[in-house]
Amino acid sequence: MHWLDWMIVGIPLAVIIGMAFYSQRYARGVVDFLAAGRVAGRYVISVGDLAAGLSVITLVAGSEQNYQTGYGISFWNNIIAPVGVVLALTGFCTYRWRQTRCLSKGQFIEMRYGSKSFRVVTATVSTISEMVTNALGPAIATNFFIYYLGLPHKIMICGINLPCYVIIVVMCLTLAMLIIWPAGRISLLVTDCFQGLLSYPIFVMVVGFILLKFSWNVDISPILWDRAPEQSFMNPYDVAQLRDFNVFALVVTLTSSILNRASWIGNDTTNSGRTPHEQKMAGILGSWRNGFSTMMMLLVAVLVYVFMNSGNFAAHDNSNRFRVTNNELRQRLSERVLDEVIEDRGRYAEVKSAVEAIPDTRHVIGKDKPLSQQENLDTRYFKVVREKLGDTPEARHEFQQYRTLYQQMMMPMVLRNVLPVGMLGLFCLLMVMLLISTDDSRIFNAAGCIVQDMILPFMKTRLSPKKHLLLLRLTALGVSLFFLVVALFFSQLDYINMFTTIMCALWLGGAGPIMVFGLYSRFGNLVGAWCAIIFGSGSSLLGLIFQRNWAETIYPWLERNHWVDPMNNLLITISEPFDPWIQWSMDPVKFPINSYEIFFISMMLAVGSYIIGSLLTYKPYDLDKLLHRGKYCDNPEEALAEKKERWTPVTIFRKLIGITPEYTRGDKVIAWSVFCYVFIYQLLGTFVIVAIWNIFWPWPKSWWNNYFYIVSLVMPGIIGVISTFWFLIGGARDTFRLFRDLSKRVENPDDNGQISVADSKTE
Repeated sequence: MHWLDWMIVGIPLAVIIGMAFYSQRYARGVVDFLAAGRVAGRYVISVGDLAAGLSVITLVAGSEQNYQTGYGISFWNNIIAPVGVVLALTGFCTYRWRQTRCLSKGQFIEMRYGSKSFRVVTATVSTISEMVTNALGPAIATNFFIYYLGLPHKIMICGINLPCYVIIVVMCLTLAMLIIWPAGRISLLVTDCFQGLLSYPIFVMVVGFILLKFSWNVDISPILWDRAPEQSFMNPYDVAQLRDFNVFALVVTLTSSILNRASWIGNDTTNSGRTPHEQKMAGILGSWRNGFSTMMMLLVAVLVYVFMNSGNFAAHDNSNRFRVTNNELRQRLSERVLDEVIEDRGRYAEVKSAVEAIPDTRHVIGKDKPLSQQENLDTRYFKVVREKLGDTPEARHEFQQYRTLYQQMMMPMVLRNVLPVGMLGLFCLLMVMLLISTDDSRIFNAAGCIVQDMILPFMKTRLSPKKHLLLLRLTALGVSLFFLVVALFFSQLDYINMFTTIMCALWLGGAGPIMVFGLYSRFGNLVGAWCAIIFGSGSSLLGLIFQRNWAETIYPWLERNHWVDPMNNLLITISEPFDPWIQWSMDPVKFPINSYEIFFISMMLAVGSYIIGSLLTYKPYDLDKLLHRGKYCDNPEEALAEKKERWTPVTIFRKLIGITPEYTRGDKVIAWSVFCYVFIYQLLGTFVIVAIWNIFWPWPKSWWNNYFYIVSLVMPGIIGVISTFWFLIGGARDTFRLFRDLSKRVENPDDNGQISVADSKTE
């Protein structure tokens, strides 16, 4: 990069670290360190959650997924968006969680189900699942920076040839610890909010650059339309043959978004709001916050697909507006990935020579065969590499690694050769900020869970606040070392979203009914909770084992015992009723059942076993005591609000969109604007009417072109620019209020967060 790009990255990074250490003066107790003193406002939470949630791995995974689906599947995502908004408007789970006043989900589980051992087991399962999943973040981010900055795989330091990968992973985790160590949740909230505020203008500039450099009608839509039947990237009614990220994956995502709404709750910003209402409003604001970042992610993926497949960028002529052609980029990408995957230099040279012999191709729309998932410009490279590596179990494993890295690192390689000076630095700054904000939050969340739910329950005496804070910091350091070990030795062999789905399913497969029914049902009990963990999480673990060992161990064993054909027939018979959305057949490289399908099976098993187990041992639970309601309410304002609320047709409708007596006039404006945008414009206007229209009178290509241009680019762009200024003002204001309120807090030496069933008071 140019020196200007390095300055663009370095100066804001120094400010972020400085803000983290400045906030140390406000961390005077454990509640401050764990939950920012519970005085955070809605905007600082909402903007901070944007930075903490949108990571490098999210962007790479989104690009990898959308490279396989285009706009066609995104049309059906309109089903999911209204559900998320309803959950936010009603405060589903988040409001009741804040009412419990718990500092961790483990504390909630012990209070709700009355078992310390179950608290420890669930904390162990969720923490391992979370830590292994999140440890992939630094690994993907490190590879991103190596390919984006053009760094070598090894670098010579003091005469020692060191892997560049190890150095960058250590640097990433060190940056995360520099943010965590001073003030925990306070420094995370402040720095995440600052990074989120910087991210919005960068989103605008990246989107603007893409739309200026790539013409919708000349570059983008023609190549997106050039797809095989039933694999369209533009017509949502012609996507039946898209595998992995299809409509069934959306069904699984929708199911999980409801069932697992509370599964990660607790060791994050859900404890930080000054009131349950403020916490709820932060979630509602997230409906506006996420739209522009989602648009940018989809547009970056479209840019990558267009550049790598359009004939306009296949040769050095007047039509190629960039430094490199897509043929040259494929060669460079394959060479770099092979250099990383193949350790034997002789085999590497042989495979590299075969790849270099692949002739350049310029795909001509209308003349050449339409592209598909089975036959496209990338499959030529996959076939050559697969053939040259051989068909041994070890070779299959190497090919899995090659194909995975090739698909993931395509995005940074394209951006490196497309973005100009200045934009290279801005995008690098965005990635650095997303890396820091995500890694530090996930390390801190895991450390809080370990301390609060796996260490403190076994301590006979309460720790002093000073020792408790030291334990939290040292545990965070230990988690970062765990991230380092996993990032160095764990190989990821599938799409990122597939891998994170199956890893999270170790906890989410059984957690949904435990948390949701725990907050909303009186019949749920410990027996049902144990059943959910055993059947839900257990089936996910079994699926993960099969996926990880399929190519090297399981398939060769089935092959030696002549079970491949019988198993293939069985899988086809089982999946045939769900064809084409679910297609199971034997494959020597990849486990036939994908991660979404395993996850769905585990969730259904968990719900069924939880209900059956609880009903067989039914004993009603007193939810009012857990939620501090009714006779247990110790807040006069909340008690008055409960008494004033009457059930009428008007109040029922208001409850459906989440409006309660706590809402101010400004809150009502926000709630109604979100409701109207999502349900009237997004759901009714851009989905229901369009879907019904196309059932009876299918649209021509030109209509779908205009639809996606307006709905996916123009409208999100307008809303994104408006929300940028809105969140800039609100985020800056709430950050100053956070510091002001923290400075007014009087330290409470008894409020150290070590809560058990016997001492459930947290505030």
